[in-house]
Amino acid sequence: MAALRRLQEVPRHLLVCEKSNFSHDKSRHRHLVETHYHNYRVSFLIPECGILSKELKTLVMDTGPYYSVKNLPLHELISHEFINSFVMKGACYALTYNANIDEDNAAALLPNGKLILSLDKDTYEETGLQGQPSQYSGRKSMKFIVSIDLMDFSFNPNSKNYKRTSWSLKEKNPMKFDFLLAWHPTGTEESTMMDYFSSYHIQEHQPTTALTVLTDLQCPVLQSLALQGQPEKACSAQEHFQWLGAVFSHVDLCYFDEPKLAPWISLCVQGFADSPVSWKEQEHGFWKGGEHLYNFVIFNNQDYWLQMAVGANDDCPP
Repeated sequence: MAALRRLQEVPRHLLVCEKSNFSHDKSRHRHLVETHYHNYRVSFLIPECGILSKELKTLVMDTGPYYSVKNLPLHELISHEFINSFVMKGACYALTYNANIDEDNAAALLPNGKLILSLDKDTYEETGLQGQPSQYSGRKSMKFIVSIDLMDFSFNPNSKNYKRTSWSLKEKNPMKFDFLLAWHPTGTEESTMMDYFSSYHIQEHQPTTALTVLTDLQCPVLQSLALQGQPEKACSAQEHFQWLGAVFSHVDLCYFDEPKLAPWISLCVQGFADSPVSWKEQEHGFWKGGEHLYNFVIFNNQDYWLQMAVGANDDCPP
């Protein structure tokens, strides 16, 4: 019984693997990338490559700036001016930081215009906003999820819905958060985050990059059509994912005694552990890890494997 209890305490993890080709009409790669909104790290693993190409360097360096704003009132994100200047004119992202998703209030603005609030029970009741109990809060609902569609036609300054929401966040419970912000305009716009939030403590940041050369790394053999692998010949998608995690964690893990050519590259994207969502608007929790990530294994014929992983407090990846 003691062994069974220990087994039940082990965090549940989900790994979903699929294969396709970038040229296929039904390939889901673009949709799955575009709907995993809040990411903090992108890692490339390129076997047998000691020097990055000029094209890849340019791609990595051309990701654009992001911003941090301290003590930003939440109601600023639902103001009509902010919606018209940023939400309606591009992909606008916002995410609270220095907040623990399982314990603190948190918020996230998605590029589809949805503002997601993760609120504790007292805050939720005080605001009077309409939401749903968190699916990870147990029998006694201690966390609630509120979704506000900033692009809904009815969410305009003259509507009762807007006036009630604005009053709730501006007067009833004027919450403030430290936010990370990013904006990708659809065209040439005059508005900038630095100018708009100049009355607050805002800073512009550039993503940091690092290059590590692993000279003695033996890469597993993969066959693009063999997602399950082949005994003694090629690794499966699950084995590769475990190996990749060991590489990123600086742990030795070898599947072959002799080095072999590896005609593939890997692109791994890791989401913020304390984001209220993982993919789309799927609720995300932390519990014992908070991981949600995806990894592409890309072959030279444009075949790819897609590996999507989440932790205990997440739905199955889409």
